[in-house]
Amino acid sequence: MGTTDRPIDDSKRIENPGSPRTTRVSHCTGYLLPSALLYRTDMTRTIRRRDVLSGAAGLSIVSIAGCSGNGNGGGNGNGGGNGNGDGNGGGNGNDGGNGDGAVPTIDYGVLMPETGDLGSLGGPIRDGALLPAHQLEGETGFTVDTDTGDTQTNPQTGISEANSLVNAGIPAVVGPAASNVNLQVAQQIYIPNQIVGISPASTAPAVTDLEDDDYVFRTCPSDALQGPVLADLAVDRFEASTVGTLYLNDNYGQALEDEFVSAFQDNDGQAVNRVSFEPEQASYSSQISEALNDNPDVLMIVGFPQSGITLFRDFYNEYASDYDVPILVTDGLNDSTLPEEVGNPMNNVWGTSPGSTGPGNDRFTELYQDQYDLEPGVFNAHAYDAAAVIILASAASDTDDPTGTDVRDSLRAVANPDGTEVTPENLAEGVEMAAAGEAINYQGASSQVNFDDNGDMQAVSYNVFRYQDGDVVNVETIDVE
Repeated sequence: MGTTDRPIDDSKRIENPGSPRTTRVSHCTGYLLPSALLYRTDMTRTIRRRDVLSGAAGLSIVSIAGCSGNGNGGGNGNGGGNGNGDGNGGGNGNDGGNGDGAVPTIDYGVLMPETGDLGSLGGPIRDGALLPAHQLEGETGFTVDTDTGDTQTNPQTGISEANSLVNAGIPAVVGPAASNVNLQVAQQIYIPNQIVGISPASTAPAVTDLEDDDYVFRTCPSDALQGPVLADLAVDRFEASTVGTLYLNDNYGQALEDEFVSAFQDNDGQAVNRVSFEPEQASYSSQISEALNDNPDVLMIVGFPQSGITLFRDFYNEYASDYDVPILVTDGLNDSTLPEEVGNPMNNVWGTSPGSTGPGNDRFTELYQDQYDLEPGVFNAHAYDAAAVIILASAASDTDDPTGTDVRDSLRAVANPDGTEVTPENLAEGVEMAAAGEAINYQGASSQVNFDDNGDMQAVSYNVFRYQDGDVVNVETIDVE
């Protein structure tokens, strides 16, 4: 895998550039729990990386392991003992005791599409998942390590990347994002290896129905909810009675288009043309022409940004002058970079995407802006919450080396009622409370993060957004249970 281990200055921020496979960032702070040791040991942080990319999204994986450090014992005596990891140094010291302290490690990874059709959204989602590691650095009695991998928006690559992380001994994962990748990774890697997977962005209804022995979760809502919300937008705002659809030919596109059409028909609407397309093609002109046949009242598109660039360029260059039609899109095309890439302000495009209305959203937004100097985008808060609950569940697992089963069995205990409320505001205190065995209830940035029996969210929200003069503007927020 071609990794390089090298220490860097302890004062430097954790850097988590994407890589085609994995990037590990390790920081041993040595702040020990009050019930453990009463001193601090500064230790080196190691980065193992391969090719460095920028702005990728990720798979978050968590484990706890011992991270040992050398403490030069300043006792009150003769300093005659040897520290062998459990502080057996004796003495009334002359600073002669040399003690090695074992600092437990919470280790999680981030597996997201840093490249490929979903690449432009993947980086910020990854950054949301890595943010808790930045936030907790030096603030708890744990070291926080992170690993990242790039699925390239491709199921086979995702399987390979996930397998590498599992082979590294990581018991829990945040990611992948794309549903066609997540379903394959869950079935071939997570479930057979008893690894927890929490996706912040895989919205396909099929995730709910996986026979997963409770190892597969998500902090984003199912498209079984988004389809009806988008259909209501078509009928209520645009008074549409007919629709043409264009949808990505994968689990995400097929399922969401089907949920939309079913809800649209329940509102007495008619889908006149339903056209699938493959990702990242050189042209979509023929598919657009087919979908616009019969002059539908609205055009609905399910896709990802890289394909969306070509698709919208073809629409505006070839069809916009003849078809003055509103276009409805879904979360995969909520991307502020699209108008510039397309070369059009896209003022006729509206859409829906999962919202972020959790109790901790304001604090999360501040943390994200401070860390990355950017406004958080779609699914960024959901990624933060996925990482946060994995960290809390690992701390609560009552073992220094939790398995995937240990993390799984603690997830609802730290996320669902009841207990002391923990939000992004007091996450560090929440980690220590969880480690001490106290009951906590994580209230997140995206939602209240209460998991149902299927590992789905019990209550969520959706934003109605539009493109306006090249910007993405949220118009309305709709709460859904």
